[in-house]
Amino acid sequence: MIVSGAKANICDECCENASRIIQKEINPFWDAEEPQSAKGKKAQQEFSLIPKEIKAKLDEYVIGQDDAKKKISVAIYNHYKRLNQEVLDDDVEIEKSNMIMVGQTGTGKTLIAKTVAKLLNVPFAIVDATVFTQAGYVGEDVESILSRLLQAADYDVELAEKGIIYIDEIDKIGRKSDNPSITRDVSGEGVQQAMLKLLEGTDVLVPPQGGRKHPEQKMVKVNTQNILFICGGAFEGLEKVIARRVQTSTIGFKNAEDTAIEEEHLVQFTNAQDLRTFGLIPELLGRLPVVTYLLPLDKKALKSILSEPKNALLKQYTKLFEYEDVKLTVEDDALDYIVEKAMEFKLGGRGLRSICEMIMNDAMFDIPGNKKIKKFNLTLEYAQEHLSKGKLTYLKVA
Repeated sequence: MIVSGAKANICDECCENASRIIQKEINPFWDAEEPQSAKGKKAQQEFSLIPKEIKAKLDEYVIGQDDAKKKISVAIYNHYKRLNQEVLDDDVEIEKSNMIMVGQTGTGKTLIAKTVAKLLNVPFAIVDATVFTQAGYVGEDVESILSRLLQAADYDVELAEKGIIYIDEIDKIGRKSDNPSITRDVSGEGVQQAMLKLLEGTDVLVPPQGGRKHPEQKMVKVNTQNILFICGGAFEGLEKVIARRVQTSTIGFKNAEDTAIEEEHLVQFTNAQDLRTFGLIPELLGRLPVVTYLLPLDKKALKSILSEPKNALLKQYTKLFEYEDVKLTVEDDALDYIVEKAMEFKLGGRGLRSICEMIMNDAMFDIPGNKKIKKFNLTLEYAQEHLSKGKLTYLKVA
């Protein structure tokens, strides 16, 4: 089909292409396949899970940490209620409850965040606070946080404005002392100050592709009023800050075992005052009203992590061996040995993966292609030898 113009003719396909080019110029994220209004409706879907059901879903993947799971379940539920609230005559507006999670490395902070992402029908982004610097310096600006959320929302601004962001390693941007910095601390206090309006709610011009790699790109305006922020950090040494506040000596007249137990569990008494002493500025803490904690994992919890969750390490290795038509069995005393070493390394749940990789690496190297091996039994002796020497001697052929 030919369309006649003033001085020339154009075919119908060229008309459609020209229309797409104009729409793309007006809106860089215009999608001809799915209009923005249709995608934006996804955020309006009613969330059917109540807090108890959200926690039950988290229990399938995360062992222990009931207090943290309860608080994050309530925060998510209230976030959805807030998004779907109707404007009432009394004009009561529900404010968002941004959260901060405190816990040692390997206790499950990031795992909880990733598990939550699986449950949600709003965009969810996980970012690392250590890559950000204050605007104008080498590094990423804090606005890049919203770039990740935009990407998760397939560049649908309306949908992104109702999403959830998890900021990991928030403790790494703490200032070095409790006194305000005279000079600019561009990777610490400066980043905290730059995040203030972001957390509270404001219009932010966001580089959709992130950073300064594309200076010619058009900025997209994103309102953060309805974006829920969840922060997490290890806060190494926070126990000493808490001990000084509650006037609890971690040495005293207790034996070494009692002292260690008390030090580990002091984190459950964390409050905003302790986090301020650690290095977070008061203005930032005021925008993170919900404070929760994750306790260090004990031997029972670590052993459960190996086998019980849906994505347990043993289930992952069992699946890997099944791909080679090999049945994996693990003796109970070998599990206990792995747990003991994880406690010794003090790496929490992540330590389990490191130890399992060291033990299983030789087996996973030699078994593929060997059709004679139909069964692999992981014994205590095999685990001990391969963790210390890295030699393969206990493969059992069945």
